[in-house]
Amino acid sequence: MSDELAGRLASRTLALVDIASESGDEESILAEIRQLVPSDRFAVVDDGEGVLLFMPAQRRPGAPLLLLAGHVDTVPAAGNLPGRLEGDAVLGRGACDMKGALAVLIEVASWGDVLGASDLDVGLVCFGREELPITESVLLPLLARRPELAEAAFAIVMEPTANALEVGCMGNLNATVRATGRAAHTARPWLGENAVHTAIRALAPVVDLPTRDVEVDGLVFREVVSVTRIEGGEARNVIPDRVVAHLNVRYAPTHTPAEAEARLRELLGATTLELEIVGNAPPGPVAVCNPLLGRLRDAGDLAVGPKQAWTPVAEFATAGIDAVNFGPGDPKYAHRDDERVEVAALVRTTEIMRAFLTGSGRTAEDA
Repeated sequence: MSDELAGRLASRTLALVDIASESGDEESILAEIRQLVPSDRFAVVDDGEGVLLFMPAQRRPGAPLLLLAGHVDTVPAAGNLPGRLEGDAVLGRGACDMKGALAVLIEVASWGDVLGASDLDVGLVCFGREELPITESVLLPLLARRPELAEAAFAIVMEPTANALEVGCMGNLNATVRATGRAAHTARPWLGENAVHTAIRALAPVVDLPTRDVEVDGLVFREVVSVTRIEGGEARNVIPDRVVAHLNVRYAPTHTPAEAEARLRELLGATTLELEIVGNAPPGPVAVCNPLLGRLRDAGDLAVGPKQAWTPVAEFATAGIDAVNFGPGDPKYAHRDDERVEVAALVRTTEIMRAFLTGSGRTAEDA
C-alpha cells in the first residue's frame, strides 16, 4: 500500500465526512467537490438542484464514455459528526455510504496521465437525495434532461460493496395498509369491531411468507416482504377502531413494478384492508454481458454477486445505461452509528480503478 496514497484518501474522506450533507442539504458538499475536480480536464455541464455532472473537457471520437457515479447525501447524523481517524479506518456519518467512494472518485479525476492514455472517456456524476424515496430523485431528472448520457457505454455506481462487484439491484416497494373497525369498551368487545384483530388476520400471509430465491444469470436474488411498522388504538380499555401498518417488498429484477404490486395485492387477498402504494422503485437489470463489466472484474479479480438492495443502478437503466455497483465501503457499516471505511479498502478501490482504466488487468496486489 502506498503510504502517500493512503494518507491522501484518508484525509480527503475525513474532510468530506465533516461536511454535513443530510439528504436535501447537499449544497456545501457539491460546492466542495466542484472545487476539487480539475477544471482543466473536466467541464461542469449540469449543476441543477442537488446534482453535478462533469464531462471530459474534450471528448475523443470513438472513445466509449464511462460514468463514475456517487451520491453525496447521507442519512441523519447520530452523534457521529465530526468524523475521526481511528487506527486504519475513517469513522463518521457517510464514511461508508459513500464519502469514501467520493474520495476515490476525486482521486481518479486527478489522474491526467491515466485519463489521457485510457481508451475510455470518463464522466463524473455526483448527486443528492439518494437516501430519499425515488419520487424525490435528482438523478432521474438529470438523465431525462441530458439525453447525451444515454451514449454512455457503462456506469459504475460506487455504492458500498466491500470491493466486490455487485450487479443488478432489487426493486423496492413501500405500501401502507389500513384496517378500520368500531370502537367499544373492552368489557363488551362484542359491541365493537377490533381493527387490530382484523389486521392480524389479514397480514398473516405476509408474516408467514418464506423468502423466495430468484436466479438471474446464475445469481440469486432473495425476495422478501416485511411489516416494518404498525400502530393503532387509543387506550388500554378501548377496542381499537383503526390500525395502520407499513409494508416493504424487495423484489428481483425479473419482475416489473406492476407485477410486484399485483403480488402484494394477491398476498393480502380479499380482505377489508385498504392498500396504498406509497413508493415503488424499480429493480435494476443484471448487466453481465457488458464487456466493460468483464474488464472491471478482471482488473481486480473481483467476486461477482447480486445486489440485495436498491441502488441508482435502476435509475441509470431507465436511460438505457448498463450499470453495476462497486465501491470501497462495507455494506454492514452503512447507516450505523459506528459507520466507517477502512483506508486499505479505499486504496484497493483506487488501484483497481487505475488497472481498469488502463486495461492492464489484475492489480499488482492480486498478481
